[in-house]
Amino acid sequence: MTDVPVGLSHTLTMVVDERVLVPAVFPDDPLLQAMPPVLATAFLVGLLERACIAALAPHLPVHLRTVGTHMDVSHAAATPAGLRVSAEVTLEAVDGRRLWFHVLARDAAGIIGEGRHQRAIVDPERFLAQARRRLGRQGQADAAP
Repeated sequence: MTDVPVGLSHTLTMVVDERVLVPAVFPDDPLLQAMPPVLATAFLVGLLERACIAALAPHLPVHLRTVGTHMDVSHAAATPAGLRVSAEVTLEAVDGRRLWFHVLARDAAGIIGEGRHQRAIVDPERFLAQARRRLGRQGQADAAP
């Protein structure tokens, strides 16, 4: 399908600001608004995914994309606004359409998260067609006891 080299690596950085703090995950939820204003795990995961996508982009045919299928990541340290976070990703294995990355995130004080992430190579049109078919199953799921 594609020749993505094992060992491929990429680093992506960002400065933590109010857009990626825990209260920003669900701005209308009072429970989250009361949480400490530190980098949200949801946005850490997003940064790791962005780094994987950026690593793969030069190696995929223009009509293909990747989607995340599994994330197993620790988030062991809190990062406040103002610090820079780096996402470092390395492709560990390729099996057909499946790609496994080692992912690591750090701020100026050290490692804040680490784990593995799996992505799948997809044709966006076919992928969206499958997703839309789920709409037809919605009534079946709503009717189930």
